[in-house]
Amino acid sequence: MLRIKNLCYKYPDGHEALKGINFSIKPQEKIALVGANGSGKSTLLLHIAGALKIQTGEIFFEGTPASPEELIKKTGLIFQDPDDQILMPSVLEDVAFSLIARGMKKSQALEKSLRLLESLGIEKLASRPPHKLSGGEKRMVSFAGVLAADPEVLLLDEPTAGLDPKARRRVINFLRDSKHTILLATHDLDMSLDVCSRAVILNQGRTACEGSLPDLFQNEKILEVNGLELPLRFACRD
Repeated sequence: MLRIKNLCYKYPDGHEALKGINFSIKPQEKIALVGANGSGKSTLLLHIAGALKIQTGEIFFEGTPASPEELIKKTGLIFQDPDDQILMPSVLEDVAFSLIARGMKKSQALEKSLRLLESLGIEKLASRPPHKLSGGEKRMVSFAGVLAADPEVLLLDEPTAGLDPKARRRVINFLRDSKHTILLATHDLDMSLDVCSRAVILNQGRTACEGSLPDLFQNEKILEVNGLELPLRFACRD
């Protein structure tokens, strides 16, 4: 479905964030994108979302090189901080925002948005001001806002960062049950094990290795070389 080929990117200050990223994602596959801070995870997500112009390399969608405009239509990026993408006075208006911006009648957009909130079990939040929600509630609202545009691929940047255990479990359950193709950038390796079937490890802007889960995350040597530690469920075993 998606193929990233020799993707490189250098920021204006000269920092090389990506140095030849290569991997593929199959339809409805859920992949964990992991690596130490500065490994290039967020920069890669921004490329796949069409938010950063490709300098070197290509991103293929269903076998064809994809333009940023095509990637914007096909993907939905959920930021690490939901406050970066929740903008409107009420939750329902926020979810409907992208639909109205694309030309849908307001009444239809609000109706579709309410159905989406119901499907996520958060319809009770519809009239609430987003800034008064908990971190977990904001996270679910940000999911709803992205899902309203019917993306084929979900891109998530640290979706459990800062969440309490109950909110974290809610996010995990949502991602695990989702039918979307998912690329999940995270430091939460235990969550990755609950959600994903495969992982790609980045190290200093390069694709260090990839493999199936849970096997890859039980290899302490590979994790250590790439600045990662064993997931808690493996580190705590007798």
